[in-house]
Amino acid sequence: MTRLSEGDQAPDFTLLDSEGNEVSLSDFRGKSVVVYFYPAASTPGCTKQACDFRDNLAELNDAGFAILGISPDKPAKLAKFVAEEGLTFPLLSDPDRAVLTAWGAYGEKQLYGKTVTGVIRSTFIVDPDGRIAHAFYNVRATGHVAKLRKDLKL
Repeated sequence: MTRLSEGDQAPDFTLLDSEGNEVSLSDFRGKSVVVYFYPAASTPGCTKQACDFRDNLAELNDAGFAILGISPDKPAKLAKFVAEEGLTFPLLSDPDRAVLTAWGAYGEKQLYGKTVTGVIRSTFIVDPDGRIAHAFYNVRATGHVAKLRKDLKL
């Protein structure tokens, strides 16, 4: 499994959002983007993380950051999650896990002491030129946005 590092070119992608619209990373060229990968919509940790981004969205947007969440969930499940939690940023569907894999956010991980294959909760800051400014692997759902804001000096 290849992991991305600071300075790497962010792998481009085009995925469907919760409404079935195509969203590409290249659509955000010229802006800073927070791309975060999470295992599954509507699970406790992923809900906490998404709501944390929702609750801090205005401050992140004001600082020039767009937010994109990516999981293997299909658009219909994402639409339900968006509606239930009042999420106001794009959630993208990667059911074949190609983007997750390209970003190093899918592979072997430890879960309750066992090695399993799955989504590695990860967050990346992509600079306006499309390069990785920060790569955070194995992040915790709880308190992650506060840590991110601190790391970004927001």
